[in-house]
Amino acid sequence: MPRASAEDAARTARSILDTATALFAESGFAAVALEDVAAAAGVTRGAVYHHYGSKRGLFTAVVAHLQERVASAVVAAADQAGADASAQLRAGCIAFLDAVTDASAVRTLLVDAPAVIGWAEWRQLDAEHSVVHLREALAAAGVTGALLEPLTAMLSGAMNDAALWLAGHPGDSAARAAAHRSLALLLDAALASASVS
Repeated sequence: MPRASAEDAARTARSILDTATALFAESGFAAVALEDVAAAAGVTRGAVYHHYGSKRGLFTAVVAHLQERVASAVVAAADQAGADASAQLRAGCIAFLDAVTDASAVRTLLVDAPAVIGWAEWRQLDAEHSVVHLREALAAAGVTGALLEPLTAMLSGAMNDAALWLAGHPGDSAARAAAHRSLALLLDAALASASVS
């Protein structure tokens, strides 16, 4: 019986998280009340508090969930790119840009999260998910020594800014293609410079 209760609790927590993810993406943090999440998930407000503690706690869980989803897309794209480390880096970076600007993630991750959970916590979550893969991919592509950390930080910042720029051009396939080309140029230049340093 306790096992069934634990499974039920996990299902309830997941339902709340999925519901909140959709509501925050559609309406934004400020416009969503915990009562809205509870009603849409078919649970009591007490259940939301039990699993997540507060609206901010729930939102932080949503941000972490979306960061994990973005990181998974990065890893999958890199894995599909073959054995060449530079190709894996490019594929992972393009996948990051596309995943973070997906309609279900862009508002939550790029607009609300830095304001709601704070810049430091947002950066920490980013570092634990996508940035770690970027650092590993750069190292595998030959970036080493004193250049690895600053180049990782700079490319991460550039991609986050590119994502914000893309968020301002929703559904614009020409803008997305230009962002992809620009990112490829930036990566090529970074790798070429790192290899002669």
